[in-house]
Amino acid sequence: MTADPVTARRAGRDVDVHLFLLAGHRPDASHATALADAHQYGRAAEAAGYAGVWIAEHHFISYGVCPSAITFAAHLLGSTRRIVVGTAACILSNRHPVALGEEAVLLDELSGGRFRLGVGRGGPWVDLEVFGTGLDRFRAGFPDALELLDRWLSGAPIVAGNERFPFRAVPVVPRPARRIPVWVAATSPPTVELAARHGMPLLLGLHADLAEKADLLDRYARVAAAHGHDADRAGHASAHLAYVEDDDDRAVDAVRAGLPGLLAGTRGYVRLDGTTAGQRDLAAYVERLITIHPVGSPHRCTQVLEQAAALPGVRHLLLMVEGVGGRERTLGTIHRIAADVLGLAVEARRGEPDHATAVSAAPRRRRRHTDR
Repeated sequence: MTADPVTARRAGRDVDVHLFLLAGHRPDASHATALADAHQYGRAAEAAGYAGVWIAEHHFISYGVCPSAITFAAHLLGSTRRIVVGTAACILSNRHPVALGEEAVLLDELSGGRFRLGVGRGGPWVDLEVFGTGLDRFRAGFPDALELLDRWLSGAPIVAGNERFPFRAVPVVPRPARRIPVWVAATSPPTVELAARHGMPLLLGLHADLAEKADLLDRYARVAAAHGHDADRAGHASAHLAYVEDDDDRAVDAVRAGLPGLLAGTRGYVRLDGTTAGQRDLAAYVERLITIHPVGSPHRCTQVLEQAAALPGVRHLLLMVEGVGGRERTLGTIHRIAADVLGLAVEARRGEPDHATAVSAAPRRRRRHTDR
């Protein structure tokens, strides 16, 4: 996963590197521009040799203006040919798990197995009121929703509901040819344990450092083993802020200047009880993110990503590259990380990806549905 992949190969690693896109809105641009830019970044990822792109989902805030990650994924799948496209994550508390399952199977079949489904519980936000699912669905409904989604994507020909989602047995149409994996966004031990009981891989977020992620993964391994799952084969995904410059100081200065404006959008969250989500110290949070993520020279970024790739069970690194703002700067970041940090062969702006050289640092498995 770096310009020198020898260490990863000796350790038996098989780590893919993807982009993680927010479609974040900044004051000097429109929502439409943010979405168009994110789509362009996704296409640039394919040209630069990344393994894939994962799209975030948010409602009613400017931190990310994509309200349907699965819809965005469909659009990007239709305009690419090689990369996988995932959701990080569809908010399961806001929708019916069968509806989401049907869409996931449809996209996976139409794309030839290039779709990846990530889901999350979300928060106690006003979304629950708008979509009519309510606070109880957030507090207690996630396990039942995840269980039903898992059965719908299992390849079973017929599925019936459960206690929270009661319905008679119905045919699964379209029926997946084999079990479609689901990644679970997890920030707390209960969610980690829930995913582990199902043998579902984790989506680990930007806020946690490597030690915190290692603790969650250790908990996952214990619970997964107790339920008969092999944690080493889970294929977790770990998200990281990424920005590269010639030297560490220049990279840090750029992120300090650009990232607070994006993070300010998180202050738009409104809780179901009408209170705001709180006023995080953005400057302090930016400093934390700079410290724990690959922000700096190519050498520092390589070192940090090597450490992230060593997390047990992690097979996918998701790089958030929109931190400094601006379309051209972000496109430059995408290509420079690919060339100077990951050792990928940057493709010409036109033409097909060079499959022989596109990824020299992270040998990627070509598996359908079972890419854990």
